[in-house]
Amino acid sequence: MSRRGVIFDLDGVLVMSEFLWEEGWTRFAADHGYPWTPEDTRGCQGMSVQEWGAYLGGRAGADPRAASDAVVAFVAGAYDSGRVSLLPGAEKMVAEVARRAPVALASSAPRAIIDTVMGTMGLGRHFRVTVSSAEVRAGKPAPDVYAEAAHRLGIDPKASFAVEDSSNGVRSAAAAGLRVLAIEHARYPLAEDAAAMAVAVCHSLDQVLDHLTALLEVDP
Repeated sequence: MSRRGVIFDLDGVLVMSEFLWEEGWTRFAADHGYPWTPEDTRGCQGMSVQEWGAYLGGRAGADPRAASDAVVAFVAGAYDSGRVSLLPGAEKMVAEVARRAPVALASSAPRAIIDTVMGTMGLGRHFRVTVSSAEVRAGKPAPDVYAEAAHRLGIDPKASFAVEDSSNGVRSAAAAGLRVLAIEHARYPLAEDAAAMAVAVCHSLDQVLDHLTALLEVDP
């Protein structure tokens, strides 16, 4: 079994659906009289469904389960209607990396969304392990979801890599001992501390692949 591997995030790395979660949070909050802010979004990015459901419910004065169910249903509907697709270069990146090392997924998305992407977008055959933060004790920025993915994959985190786009995700992967390659999107820039934790900050998946290819070639 390989002692090193690569663990990918989902939203913002393989698909771009983070805007849909923000749209869902904003809509639910507005329906309950709370003006959702970019700061709210940054705080919730990377949280598990239970965690951001509690946050959203608290801000909106609503039941946390009702809040999370409504937003998950909204996002699932967006997937079903074709509003979400793979990011440019995602399939190539995963396939090329999987030829060199075992790969896993560590996502804050609920299991139903993960399984939709794996099953309908041609990526599932490359992944040996997928983990949702709903399946561990705490969501990002806690290290739990990355630590669990590394454990299930049977790799040494300190010899392995993560690919992340959110500040909380970078913090999570780094806390689990992984070396992090960050991809930064203009709409969701990385916090200064998170950017400093990454071994590289990229602006396309082609750049991420170039870095991973080089790192996997030189590392033992």
